[in-house]
Amino acid sequence: MLVAVDIGNTNIVLGFLDGDTIAGTYRITTKANHTSDEYGLFLTEFLRMSGFQPSDVDDVIICSVVPKVMHSFRSSIVKFLDIEPMVVGPGIKTGMNVRVDDPKSLGADILADCAGAYYEYGGPVLVADFGTATTFTHVSDKGMVDSGVITTGIRAGAAALWGDTAQLPEVEITRPETILGTNTKTCMQAGLYYTFLGGVERTISQFRKELGGEDFKVITTGGLGRVFAYDTELIDVYDPDLIFKGMAHIYARNVK
Repeated sequence: MLVAVDIGNTNIVLGFLDGDTIAGTYRITTKANHTSDEYGLFLTEFLRMSGFQPSDVDDVIICSVVPKVMHSFRSSIVKFLDIEPMVVGPGIKTGMNVRVDDPKSLGADILADCAGAYYEYGGPVLVADFGTATTFTHVSDKGMVDSGVITTGIRAGAAALWGDTAQLPEVEITRPETILGTNTKTCMQAGLYYTFLGGVERTISQFRKELGGEDFKVITTGGLGRVFAYDTELIDVYDPDLIFKGMAHIYARNVK
């Protein structure tokens, strides 16, 4: 059984891959001051909840964009599982041809998402990850990662709205029943939802326009992806496990 770990700015997400089956996924709040013992206890408890023991883990692959957390988390893997984890980064074979100006600047999470989308759904493909930040990354039919967009995540934008405006409350980010809001809460929810959705649709359309009308698939992922995926015809697939699938493909390429 393979444990795939995505260490993000807000959450650490773990996936337990038993063959081709994702047997369990769990989230931990990302905190730099967690010790290796705390991470190890989280991990072993999640394994138990999924019906596994530490001895069932064959290997671990980590994808991280938070270097300050890596030491403690990596140490937890070594201490509790007696495994030196594979880390997505320089020297790791991904099967993707990264053709941006500075390939080393491409986040490991974006690279894993692209691998998952390309090998699961084919290319060309536009990968949209709705996480702490919102990213759009284009992959050609030959597996070339060649362009992208990075913008504010909707949760961060919403936090700025109620954080910087004294009389506006914090609201749930959800699809409102109508855009015709009649109170502060519903007006905010409609504004956040439809402004963000409109930006997503315009971004996808602009990619298609500048790529000469290319008929790429649009694959979305990330915690907030499900909120928008079923309210526009421009999104083809919402896949919450995309990064785990990408890491599984990357892992397989490096253990042959």
